[in-house]
Amino acid sequence: MVLTATKTAPADNSQGALDKLVSATNDSMQKVNDLIISRADSHVEIVPELARYLIDAGGKRLRPMLTLAAAAMFGGANGNEIRFAGAVEFMHNATLLHDDVVDESDMRRGKPAARKVWGNQASVLVGDFLLGQAFLMMVEANDIEALGVLSRAAAVIAEGEVFQLSKAKDLNTSADDYFQVIRAKTATLFEAATEVGAMAGGANAAERRTLGDYGLALGRAFQLIDDVLDYGGVAGTLGKNTGDDLREGKMTLPVILALQSADDDERALIAQGLGNADADADMLAGIIAIMEKYGALQQSLEEAERAVASAHASLEQLPESEMRALLAGVADFCLARAY
Repeated sequence: MVLTATKTAPADNSQGALDKLVSATNDSMQKVNDLIISRADSHVEIVPELARYLIDAGGKRLRPMLTLAAAAMFGGANGNEIRFAGAVEFMHNATLLHDDVVDESDMRRGKPAARKVWGNQASVLVGDFLLGQAFLMMVEANDIEALGVLSRAAAVIAEGEVFQLSKAKDLNTSADDYFQVIRAKTATLFEAATEVGAMAGGANAAERRTLGDYGLALGRAFQLIDDVLDYGGVAGTLGKNTGDDLREGKMTLPVILALQSADDDERALIAQGLGNADADADMLAGIIAIMEKYGALQQSLEEAERAVASAHASLEQLPESEMRALLAGVADFCLARAY
């Protein structure tokens, strides 16, 4: 089944959705932020210095907010949602540090990547420190089931990183390979974040699985949209942040779909750009033109639409509430970013 792509942004439920989530979780997020700052501390000077450099760089902290929102849906929050949210954010930041080393990235959130300031070795080791702190927070919650959820997520994320690395610049990468990568690398942490939040809120087994399914679908949509945005969104408009995935050799869905339809010359141009740190604006524009010719960006967006629809379907299994509507709006916001 292929959905007909939306021609305008899905604005009804997405406008201000993220701001509403920030407002709804503000008090709890302050506790999470305090926990993050305290747990980034160390007597080894470079550890808090590098960790805080990444943490202070910004980012929406969407994942820990989703943990808090999931807990709030069930009214039985016991305090563990703060620890779980902090652990989720530390896991996310650890993967960012490791990713930037693997991808040889120069920038992160508009600033020089930590590896460019402190080097690869320090970045990897501080990433390990953050993972260790994340697991300490999980243990302190004294919830073995939640510890299992987040531990499994950590293992799956690492496995996804290795699989993505093995597929870099591989022109035979399939769409199934791609979906396996984004499920492991991105969607799994969204899934774990919402599931453990529901657990902290007192959800039963079916409810926590439903929230996990919502997170999994949301994470899939989130990554699909990020990958479309790397080529300028549905309009394929060049911008200052476009083309990073191409230069890093990542086989994202727009690339895979374009390669499936491209002729020999077009495939050669895409191959020339993949993993080419010096790929310039003209080369990128040529590759985007190939994507537009074969509808690769639009088809990728349609996959994101399907994921958002799946996220909505999961939420609809739960009673209506303000928080349920808020989480539905976050899914719509995720899709609207592509326009």
